[in-house]
Formats: sequence, C-alpha cells, structure tokens
Amino acid sequence: MAISGEARSRGYGGLVSWHDVELVGRRAELAELERSLRDRPGFVVVEGEAGIGKSALVAHFLSRNPQDRVARAVGLAWERDAAGRVLDRLVPGAGVPELVEWCGAGPSLIVVEDAEAADLESLRVLLSAHHRLTDEQALFLLVARTGALPAALRGEHVVRVGPLAAEEVRMLAVLHAGVELSAPVAHDLAAHTGGNPRHIRDLLDELPPESWQGWQPALPAPRPVREEVGELLRDCSPTTQEFVSAAAVLGRTVDIAAAAELAGTQQPIIAVDEACARVLLETVAGHGLRVVRFPDPLVHAAIYHAIPPRRRHDLHLAAARSSTAEEDRLQHLVAAAPAPDPDLAARLDDFAVRQSALGAWSAAGDALINASRLSPVRADRENRLVRGVDALVGAGELGRASSYSAQLESLASTPLRDAVLGYLAIQRGRAAEAELLLTRAWQACRPDREPETAALICQRRVLHSLSRWHGPDLTAWGRKAVGLADPADPAVVETEAIMGLGLAADGKIDEARATYREVVAKISRGAQHQRAQLGKGWLDLALDEPQTARRELEIAVPTQYRMGALRISLWAQAWLARADFALGAWDEALQTVSRAAAQLAETELELVRPLVHWTGAQIHALRGSFDAAEKHLRLATASTHDYEIMLIPACLARASCAEAQSDYGGVLRALEPVVRLWPRRGVDEPGFWPWPDVYANALVMTNRVTEADEFLRPHEELVAARGHRSAAARLGYVRGRILAARGDLEAAADVFEGALERLKPLPLPYERARVNFAYGQSLRRAGKRRDADAVLQTSREGWAALGANTYVTRCDRELKAGGLHPRREGAELSELTPQEQSVAKLVAQGLTNKQVAVELFVSVKTVQFHLTRIYAKLGIRSRSELAARYHGTS
Repeated sequence: MAISGEARSRGYGGLVSWHDVELVGRRAELAELERSLRDRPGFVVVEGEAGIGKSALVAHFLSRNPQDRVARAVGLAWERDAAGRVLDRLVPGAGVPELVEWCGAGPSLIVVEDAEAADLESLRVLLSAHHRLTDEQALFLLVARTGALPAALRGEHVVRVGPLAAEEVRMLAVLHAGVELSAPVAHDLAAHTGGNPRHIRDLLDELPPESWQGWQPALPAPRPVREEVGELLRDCSPTTQEFVSAAAVLGRTVDIAAAAELAGTQQPIIAVDEACARVLLETVAGHGLRVVRFPDPLVHAAIYHAIPPRRRHDLHLAAARSSTAEEDRLQHLVAAAPAPDPDLAARLDDFAVRQSALGAWSAAGDALINASRLSPVRADRENRLVRGVDALVGAGELGRASSYSAQLESLASTPLRDAVLGYLAIQRGRAAEAELLLTRAWQACRPDREPETAALICQRRVLHSLSRWHGPDLTAWGRKAVGLADPADPAVVETEAIMGLGLAADGKIDEARATYREVVAKISRGAQHQRAQLGKGWLDLALDEPQTARRELEIAVPTQYRMGALRISLWAQAWLARADFALGAWDEALQTVSRAAAQLAETELELVRPLVHWTGAQIHALRGSFDAAEKHLRLATASTHDYEIMLIPACLARASCAEAQSDYGGVLRALEPVVRLWPRRGVDEPGFWPWPDVYANALVMTNRVTEADEFLRPHEELVAARGHRSAAARLGYVRGRILAARGDLEAAADVFEGALERLKPLPLPYERARVNFAYGQSLRRAGKRRDADAVLQTSREGWAALGANTYVTRCDRELKAGGLHPRREGAELSELTPQEQSVAKLVAQGLTNKQVAVELFVSVKTVQFHLTRIYAKLGIRSRSELAARYHGTS
C-alpha cells in the first residue's frame, strides 16, 4: 500500500516515499537479494506470509538493479493445471533448451510472483534450466508464501521475509501515518498483527491517531481480516458459530468444556472439528482434545468484535456466573458492564487491596483501573486511577502506566498523586523529576492523618535512594516507612528487602546479612519472596558468594505461578548475568542478557537497562566480538544526570570494552564520571562495583604510577577493614604492577602471589586469569622470561577456558615478545565439552563448518564459535592442527 495523502499531510511535507514505507525492516533482505544478483547463476526463493511485503521487496530490488533482460510472470490459481502457462508468459514457446539459450544471451533475471499458484511444469523447466547453466549470468527468483512450494523447488537459497519487530513497527507508524507509538504499544501492535506490515498499515488507517496515545486493552482486527473471518464463520453450522463465539468471549486459549457449557453445545467435538477445518481454531499440543486456541490474535479479535453487543453482554454474564476464579469472574462482569457501576467498582477495589497484600501488583493494577472507569463519583474515580497506576508501576508495566500519566498530571496535586508520578519517574530513570515530585509529596503529606500515604512516600524515597546508591538516606527513609506502615504491608516487606542493600552499601555488612535472614524467614513464597531473594542474591554476589547468589537470583527471575513482578525479575536477571559472569558461565550469562534485553524492549524500565547491557558488552568485548559489544554499549548509555545505579554500570561497560582493546586512555575517560561521583561511601564499598582496580590499572599502563599509588591507598585501607577477599585480590594485582614498575620485583611477586592465594578458595576464574595476566606481564617487563612464561601460560589457559579470545591473543603476544614459544598443547580433548567434542570430531574428519552445522542441527555461527573455543583450549590455530591432534590421540 502506498502512503496515503493523509499521512503525507501529517508534518512530513510530502517527503515520505513509497519505498520508505515498504522497506521498513527489509534492508537485510534487500542486501541478500543483491548478493544473489552478484553471485549469478542462482535460484532463489523469496518466501513469507501473505501481506508481509514480498512483492514490495522484489519490486524495490528490481528498481535498484535495472536489468536489460528481465522476464516476469505471475502465477494464477485458476491456471495451475495448465502445463507450461507461466513459462509461456516468461519466454513464449520455450522449453529447457530454449530457456538456457535465452539466459545465455546475456545477463538475465527471471521472476515468478505468487509461484505457489504457478503450474508445476513451468517451475520444473525453470529449475532444470538453472541446473544446466554454468557461466551464464542468470538469476531465477520465485516469490511464494512460506512453505507453499515443494521442497525440490525451494532452491539453493531462501530469502525469508519475516515479521517486523517492535522498533520497525514504530518506524512504519511514523512513516505511514505520522503516528508516534510508545515502545509498549508498538510491541503490542507487533504481537497483535504478527508483525505483518499490511495488517499494521490497515489498523493505522482505520483507527484515529489519538487512539494510539492511550492504552489499547483490546485491539480490533483490520477490516479485510474481519471480512475474511466473517465469511469463514458464516459457512459454519449454527452450532459451530455459537461455540466459536463462546470461545472468543472466554479468551485466546480456552477449555473446550467451558466453551461448550457457555455455548450450550452438547457435542463440542463436532464444532471443534469444523472450526479447525476452517482454521478458526486449533488444538493445543500436549492437551489432547481438552483445549483449543485461536490461531492468532487477529482471528480472535475479528470473531469477538463481530458478536452483537447484547449477545456479547449475555455471554460475559454467563461466563461470570460459571467462573470459579474471582479474577476471571470480575473481568467478565467488567466486560458486560454498559455503564458506571459503583457496586462492581467497590468489589474490584476490594479485590485489588487483597492482591496488593500479596504483592500481585499487575492484578491489582488491572482491577483498580477498571474500578476507576466504573466509578460514578469523581473522587473515587481519581483515587482508584492513581492507585491503579501505582500498582502497574510496581508490576513493571511502565508502558501502561505511562499511558495514564497525562491523566494523572491533569489532576490536582496531592501527596499520593505526586508519589505515584515520582515512582514512575524513578523507574524511567528520571532522577531530577523523581526528586522534585517526592520532595513535594513529603512536604505536603501529614503523616499523623494519612500514615499509609506517608509510608508509601517513604518507600518511594527508599527506591530513589537505592538508585542514587546512597546507603544512609536509604536506611533513614526505610526506617520511617517501617515505622509508619502495617508490618504486613507489601511496601514494608519490599522496603526491608532493599534496606539490606542500603546497610551493605554503607559498610554495615553484618547488619545487612541479619536483615536478610529476618526477611527471608518472614516470607516463604509469593511476590514478596521474589523481592527478598533478589536483595539477598545481590548482596551475596557482592560478598564473594556467587554460587549462592546464582541460586537466589534464579529463584527471583520467574514471574509465572509466583505472582512476581517483571520489574523485580529484570533486576534479578541483570544480577544473575553478573553472577554467571563471575563464575565463568558466560554462555549462560549472555542468554540471560538476551532474554532480559528483549523484555526491556517491551517496557520503558530505563533504570535497569545499563546494568543488563554491561554484562553483554563486557563478554562480547572479551571474546573479540566488538560489533556485538558496541551494540550493547549503545543500549547501556547513561549520563551524569542519570541515577548512579545507571551511570556506574554504563561507565564500567565502556571501560571493559576499552580495556579489552588495550585502550587504557579510553578506560580512564570511561571511568572519570565514577571518579567524580559524590558522596562516595556506596560507590567505593568493596564488592558492589568492581571499578577501582580497573581505573588504577589504567593509570599504571599509561605510566601514571604515582597517581595510581595515591589513588589505590584509600581503597586498600577500606578493603582491609572489610576483609573483602576478591576486592583485595583485584587491588593486589595493581599494587603488584606498581611495585614492579618501581623495580621492587620481589615485593611485587609477593603481592601477586598473595592475590592468587586469596582467590584460591573462590570460584572466580575471570579474576584469577586477570591477576595472572598482570603478574606475567610484570615479570616479562622485568626480564624474568621463564617465570613470566609459566604465569602467562596459566593465564592463557584461564582465558581460553572462558573463551576470552582477546586475552588469549594478548597472552600469545606477550609470550612471543618474551622470546619463548607458547606451549601449544593446551588442554586434552577429553576436557572439551560434549558439544565441542562433537564439533572437533567432525572438523577433524574434514567437514566444512556448513556441513558440521547440518550434521549437528546448529547454525554455522555456532560451529564457528565452538571452533574458536576449541582452538583456544587446545592451543592450536588451524583445522589441520586439530585433525593431527585428534587422529594422533584417538
């Protein structure tokens, strides 16, 4: 669909072209087609679902790459049985020899669109002609729906045109309709439409622009989908129509028995069979014939909104009567309510209070928002809206919460309203805005008259202080919150969980540990348990207990079945990735980062974003994947105006990438904002933010040894006072470098050995490899080549086991510069992981990476990754060395 005149008038001055709209999210596919053109002769299938943009992609490809000899045809369903009809439209009267001759006359391009509807004989001739061509510059393009062509005709190369991602949906909305979507709304629109550009454009055209600025609880289906689904439904029997309508009222995935009862159907299997045959429903694997679902949200929306209002009302009321779950019952009553209903609003409010007591903020938020809409009295309506937004923020549903922020800001300023807006500002990383709102809320509050609101403001100040990483303020506000609120209040429990971190950041480690023992003992399950596990896991990681931390954080990650909040889960995932990094489980850490990053993209939870991407940037930099590291760095960006809990990991991410590239000046620049932070008590507390050694090491490596010495001393005193082992080891390797640089090699060796001794009982392979690397470098620069060789080999083996290719290479350079050859035997084959052993065996047999990928059902990129680690572990550099090593020991 070309851009509409209306869209052109919305502030774009006619500058938006058809290509801008049609090519959103298609640059990679276009580049793939252009590579195929350069590599002719080729046979390429462009496949995707209807409306996904296949034809637009090919049309733009042809416009960018005009050819002198182009033959194009379209397959027509009613001509499928007419042998040779499509071929005759391409090159009249051609068979295989004639087509080969035509292609041999010069560079040529043959395109068949809707190839799934073309006659089979024509397609066979095209494929046969392709196989006969050798040097001729011919490219065959078949454009078809996904999976519609026989396997033999899918060619040697398939370009898959897939769904648009949420960011691409946002771009399409701006270019097509001049509508700016929030990230959560774009995500919902992508999920609702399956990322199909045609459906997205249709909805953007059908719905008024202002409707996209608020929250859409139930998006409709586009008109063409409604018409198609309506036609399919009208062809069904009345019994099936009733069953499908009842199922649509119950939800996207429904129990067959419940839908049958609601529809009054005695033999539901007949209705299910007919609906499945018309692809209106589908059975769910693993559930037998007990559960069905609608194949996609658009089909569900089309059927639901086609139900006449009175019938829909009656079905919801009947569903409410038969529902055994209170939440479902209330949702059906809300859907059936045609006007404000104070009694139903009060029931929803009561339900929300009970859910809040459990920490189930999402359910509480939904109930309060619905209660607000059903409240006839303005004061009740506003109070419930404010409380509902607060609960949504607590659940981490910032997109929904933000959609109501304009309404909240239009209300008169009250302590509760300002506290909720401040809470939203905290989660969005807006420190100055949060400070202003929370200060105003506290100044206007009367704790003696409204202790619940006062306690809530204190709890929000606790979160604000945590984000500022200011322990004294955190504990002070926490004690006020605990003193004002009911001890069973979920806000109190969350406050106590956070207070442990505040105590630790203030150096009160024993008090922090005691706090978590009490909190964890008090709560055994549910959403509040999730918060306690997060806090304890965070503290355990800081105190050199990464294995315990990993266990605690893994418990805090899931939200399903535990009523947990996405907000807490994202924090748990961020610290879980750090725990896995510390333990050397870098593949698992990257998986956690990827999962959390995808969830972050669906929200506006800016506060945790740098922390998540710090680990991704660091691991990719250490592995030498600097393009991937740079992507994480862009997402980890924070400024000095942001919260400290955002700024510090953002600076550490940039410093770790610079250090991996031996850019020590870049390390100093990256960490300069951290050096200037004030107050410093939490920032410098050992274990939480491992930055002092990185900064001091960069000072030494840039020949600023005296500055490094002066910088290091107060940190060494603090670490000694705390008795923190890994922090002492980290500062120890820098002290060793300083002593070595000053010529006191004996003292330096003692310090390095002391650092390694402290790390010996700790499961911290990265830290050991790091100390050994600094130790070996110092020995080599002092001329102790043989001693340096042994230490650097140990460091190299540590880096190789982690897959830290940048440091493996640096160790090899150090060994070569020392005049001694690195030992290449490395690990034994038996020490490789099972997957690495499988890859090594196949490569040693002479298979290419692509063949290994096919054999093991993995991607070529995965094979290459495993091969890199195998080389590093075994101390070899080529496939021939691997083959010799493998066959020599098998």
